[in-house]
Amino acid sequence: MCDVPPLKALHAFDAAMRLNSFSLAAEEMNVTPGAVGQQIRKLEDWLGVALFTRHVRRVEATADGLAYAARIRPALDQITEASRSLRHQHAHSVRVVMPPSFAAKWFSRRMSRFLIAHPGTELHVGSSSEVADFGRDPVDIAIRYFSGEADHLQSILLHRGQAALFCAPEYRERIGLNQPADLMRATLLNDTLHAWWPEWLGEFAGLDKNRIKAIRKIDVDLTSVAIESAIHGQGVLMAVPLLAEEDVLQGKLVPLFPQCVLAVPFGYYLVHPKNAELRGQVKLFRDWILNEAQDISI
Repeated sequence: MCDVPPLKALHAFDAAMRLNSFSLAAEEMNVTPGAVGQQIRKLEDWLGVALFTRHVRRVEATADGLAYAARIRPALDQITEASRSLRHQHAHSVRVVMPPSFAAKWFSRRMSRFLIAHPGTELHVGSSSEVADFGRDPVDIAIRYFSGEADHLQSILLHRGQAALFCAPEYRERIGLNQPADLMRATLLNDTLHAWWPEWLGEFAGLDKNRIKAIRKIDVDLTSVAIESAIHGQGVLMAVPLLAEEDVLQGKLVPLFPQCVLAVPFGYYLVHPKNAELRGQVKLFRDWILNEAQDISI
């Protein structure tokens, strides 16, 4: 018998263990569940032990299966990382993922500068609220809105988190928003990604929990929708100032109580795996965006 286990079977076994399902493993591998089962049976025959207990509608990992998976997974991860690194080390492309609001309101107006400065680079920009998985997704570097704390990531601050208020000029006049306490008469556009209303109202308007609950609110789970709603006079927006920057310059929004800006524990961070060597093109992008962000890092 060969001393090396069947590698294709190891892939099937790892997928089935991670997903706890032959069917889901088959979807990931783009094969049939029967093919996954056949590969795992081949591995069991090679090892001489049962890795799964088969039931009518489900499978269950055995103690041997769980122990074996724990031992081989680090090696499989190393193989994946080494293969991905070798495949991409000479690529002239950068794949970056960032929150949709950041992409639309800040990055989109600047990305052509990178391509002009580095014409030989292909830039692939993805916008998603989902957290990119560097071990699984085709992404080199990412921008995240979070606390900046992640043991496995190198996190570099682009913009410190703040919560400021904005509304359409006519809305301010119509409601009569002259001081923070006047927000009792307003409708609050509660962007769920930047939901710091209780803290802001408590600190700057001096309102207690009951009075805060009495104010009309509309929950919005997309920052871009919340911004557009404010532009169309639907209420008062709470946002990171840089996301409203362009609309303020165009007169679509006005800052409310600009002296009342709340510092929050989140911010926009540039992130990449700590232990992975960045390719040349990715380093160029990292250095470029850090330079671009100098005017907003306060």
